[in-house]
Amino acid sequence: GLADFELKPSGELSKSSTALSYTPRADRGCALSLGTNVKVNQNCLNLSDADLQGRGQAQNETSIAADPNNPAHLVSSFNDYRRGDGNCYGAFSQDKAKSWTDTTVPMSFTRGTKYGGARQYWQAGGDTSVAWDTKGNAYLSCQVFMRGRPTSNNPDVSSAFFVFRSTGNDGASWNFPGRPVAESPDPSGSGTAPFLDKQLMTVDNHPGSPFQDRVYVSWTSFDVDGTAYIYEASSKDYGEHFSAPVLVSQTSPLCAYDYSAVGVTPSHGPCDENQFSQPFTGADGALYVAWANFNNAEVRSAASGGADNRNQILLARSTDGGATFSSPVKVGDYYDLPDCATYQAGADFGRSCVPEKAATTHSIFRATNYPSAAVSPNSSSKVVVTYGSYINRYSKEQNGCVPSGLAADGVDLYTGVKTPGACNNKILVSVSTDAGAHFTGAATNPRSMTTAGTPEQAGRDQFWQWSGFSTTGAFATSYYDRQYGDDETRGNSDVTISGSRNLSGFATARVTSSSMPPPTEFSGVFFGDYSGLAVSDKAFPLWMDTRDADLFVCPSVSPPAVCLGTEASGFQAGMQANDQDIFTAGVSIPIPDKEQGTGG
Repeated sequence: GLADFELKPSGELSKSSTALSYTPRADRGCALSLGTNVKVNQNCLNLSDADLQGRGQAQNETSIAADPNNPAHLVSSFNDYRRGDGNCYGAFSQDKAKSWTDTTVPMSFTRGTKYGGARQYWQAGGDTSVAWDTKGNAYLSCQVFMRGRPTSNNPDVSSAFFVFRSTGNDGASWNFPGRPVAESPDPSGSGTAPFLDKQLMTVDNHPGSPFQDRVYVSWTSFDVDGTAYIYEASSKDYGEHFSAPVLVSQTSPLCAYDYSAVGVTPSHGPCDENQFSQPFTGADGALYVAWANFNNAEVRSAASGGADNRNQILLARSTDGGATFSSPVKVGDYYDLPDCATYQAGADFGRSCVPEKAATTHSIFRATNYPSAAVSPNSSSKVVVTYGSYINRYSKEQNGCVPSGLAADGVDLYTGVKTPGACNNKILVSVSTDAGAHFTGAATNPRSMTTAGTPEQAGRDQFWQWSGFSTTGAFATSYYDRQYGDDETRGNSDVTISGSRNLSGFATARVTSSSMPPPTEFSGVFFGDYSGLAVSDKAFPLWMDTRDADLFVCPSVSPPAVCLGTEASGFQAGMQANDQDIFTAGVSIPIPDKEQGTGG
């Protein structure tokens, strides 16, 4: 996740920008809107040197939530680099996202009882998420960590999760956190402690639920033996204290594991390769956690030379407030995005990305498919999970898009990745009508699954979705989309919202007022890992946006001046350097004509 990039930042300095002369615009780089799209991070750009592009400027990995008591009140969070390093920042709106105000979370230090001092200072943080309870409190979850050596002169590689609460002012300010959700102290830098990553949060804000206002956080624990299990913890006192971690990714026949080949027996069973969990709740008090799992038999076959490289989405359910979980059930299979190093001329070894359908290699930011899910407000038994898949009903395998096993770095290979109209990523929709016991995708090939889109998007990539239900039961999912103009060949992106009531077909609407170029900050390899959505009576996608120019201190110029930058070499040579801002828009959920007026 974020921490993997932050702890290994050497690649971000591998390219340079050539400064050009620049006359400041009237807004001096602080535009608050682009057409109908509204900027959420209100700070002007900090000016960076070309070799620190992104440091002091970028924002990414967004989350947004609407107050269930007043849908005009929204709170958001994101990774923010204005201080030079990644930090957890927030913003709030009291006018349905028409205007925003920044907030600063007190994450510089926490109480340090396990770290050898009264305070534990944190160098960086991120992987944020936000939620509301029924009392008007907003919550923000933040991962904090230390970099260790040689990145810093401090050996500390501790990591922890904290939840901050905003009481009485709709996300305008935040308290110092209570006890940690989970922590992994390692101030000596031994490297033997687990690294805690990719925590996401939800709050049971359903009036009348037996666990009303309980706060839940789920995450991945990466241990030194190579295992990666999903855990969850809960708070009954508004985030002040959390329960002991509970194992979610329990032993299951769904997980295949060749112990003899690996040479180690996992401590908690064969479901030991997991990432990107999302907790969510129903009105009946049920807690669900969905996540991506890489222990399925097809992956083991691919690692041994087989062609099929699919993974699976799993889900577990708790009916006792997060104290225990059911055995995992299968939501569906999916195919992850292709190996970046293979198809984008060696970019970002060991990561997947979304290659453009051209000979160029501009789109090199890492990306992966993950689940996002919600329970219908009209029926606690109706659970919907969305997730991306590179092989789907619109993949033209007769035109060359065929799974081809794994690359040497363990990432998926396909034929036809750069062929227009062959491979494309789509958002799949798997539905349960029995409270998560069975899903439509469990026994259905991804090639036959319902997609959250229309035939007009065939042959174009959609990725990084987030999903939710409106207060009246309409389902919405927003995502990055390359169906517009020449996005698919240039590596540009837009944001689209899809909507449906019966989930058998979707209508779509473009959200972005113009297309966004591929990101250039952090050498173009890091754009964040996910993009948020809030749904109330309207939908509020929240995304990372690259349409604003990146501004630099002109090198070797006196007196100091501000310049634009153009990438001088590498994968994005000739591209104008751009910033990463956070934008949103309040939009009506599109519904297919045949569904207008029908129930949820």
